[in-house]
Amino acid sequence: MKTGNYRNIISLILFSTLIFTSCKKSTVQAPPKVIPDASVVNKFIWNGLNNYYLWTIQVPNLSDPKYTVKDTLNQMLNKFTDPQALFTSLLYQYNTIDKWSFLVDNSQTITNWISGTSKTMGYDFMLAQYGSSGYVFGFVRYIYKGSPAEAAGMKRGDIFTTVNNQQLTTTNYETLLFSTDSYTLGFANIINKTVIPNTRTVTMTDVVMQEDPINKDTIFVYDNKKIGYLVYNGFNSDYDIPLNNVIQSFKDANIDEMVLDLRYNGGGSVQSSIYLSSMLYSTDATKLFAHAQYNNNLQAYLVEQNGAGYLNSYFVPTIDATATTASTPISTLNLQKIYIIVSDNTASASELLINGLRPYLNVKVVGINTVGKYVGSTTIQDWDSNGNVNTNDPYAMQPIVVKYSNSLGVTDFVNGLTPDIVAQEDITNLLPFGDPNETLLAAVLADIKGMPVTSMTLKSAQMGLKKVADSHQFKPYANDMYINPQKINRSLKK
Repeated sequence: MKTGNYRNIISLILFSTLIFTSCKKSTVQAPPKVIPDASVVNKFIWNGLNNYYLWTIQVPNLSDPKYTVKDTLNQMLNKFTDPQALFTSLLYQYNTIDKWSFLVDNSQTITNWISGTSKTMGYDFMLAQYGSSGYVFGFVRYIYKGSPAEAAGMKRGDIFTTVNNQQLTTTNYETLLFSTDSYTLGFANIINKTVIPNTRTVTMTDVVMQEDPINKDTIFVYDNKKIGYLVYNGFNSDYDIPLNNVIQSFKDANIDEMVLDLRYNGGGSVQSSIYLSSMLYSTDATKLFAHAQYNNNLQAYLVEQNGAGYLNSYFVPTIDATATTASTPISTLNLQKIYIIVSDNTASASELLINGLRPYLNVKVVGINTVGKYVGSTTIQDWDSNGNVNTNDPYAMQPIVVKYSNSLGVTDFVNGLTPDIVAQEDITNLLPFGDPNETLLAAVLADIKGMPVTSMTLKSAQMGLKKVADSHQFKPYANDMYINPQKINRSLKK
């Protein structure tokens, strides 16, 4: 063999060795991949939902065992730079099954919502489209006590068509009504099924105020019977004692019939719902009002710590003491029958009350199907093991954590609770609450008198009206019910 060939072979061997050695060194020397810790907020969101969310098992990114490995969890959480996007991605069929869980970047937002405090002009309304022009008019359903709307002389049944001299339409109503602190409403009348503007106007500026949910309470005589009538628009714990006082006044008057108007009540405190149910039916604490169901892990923990009875809620004899009020005995009417007026705005704690009372007394529901919300939420903040809030994390969430059934096991009424007497408001002629001729109350009174009550339809449909929206839709978290966080509080797994 020639010397040149030897040299070529040796060079090839040396070159191959260098390549192999280089590759081997590169493999050995490659630093391990470091997965950075997820943000404080993202970890709070995942931990909160993993611990408390009702539908944890249905969400793979919450229930998959692989996320018990820190790096794997961080890798998933780090894909999200927007906390809101992470939160909604972890909800079970968001806006289909879970339409209610929410996240805020300031816990005071939830505090205000629970207390019924907001910036408002103080009137509740619905918007309807008339004709084919896209024109919209609004009609006032009720006025908050002590509000700018009340001071301006507005009342239930008022109809308005313009804001700042601009005709309301299907494309501008959100901007005109919900994006400014002050405006002028222009009013109209409905004459012969036609909306006709008039010269009346009112100018209002919103204020921060708390809505009093006890909108109307009165006693009147009909067919030689004393009727107790209560319009109650939200289960707000700040008003538990005033509510008890109203019931006591009905009791002192020895009413013959009770009418509870929940047509605009979107829910609120579960505990307040239990209190009102006890005021209406019984303070017998041995009678089951509702049974709670949580996610598997949380439920097992609560039963282990407190016993299986902890999942049950019973009628109660007292309103618990608070930081500002003493324990208060509940005044109960011990009813055997009650009429409850409802609508498609009746939700959550209102439905809980109706469902919880049905096994015990004759509940006659008047109106149309309710919303169909049998689940409740709680407020979760970034607590440490001592229950202190992490000051570096201002976020708070209000996820769905519990599902309720009544003492007969009835739950999952996804299409709402069905009325016994079908009737709808005549939105072209909204009479004052308590007026015997008001459509829904008239249906109740006809039944009390023993007259046949036929199905009453929405008269305004004759005008070709179409519902566009109502102010409940723009009222933050309007159809939610909630439990006290202390009911289920435990340190978040970190």
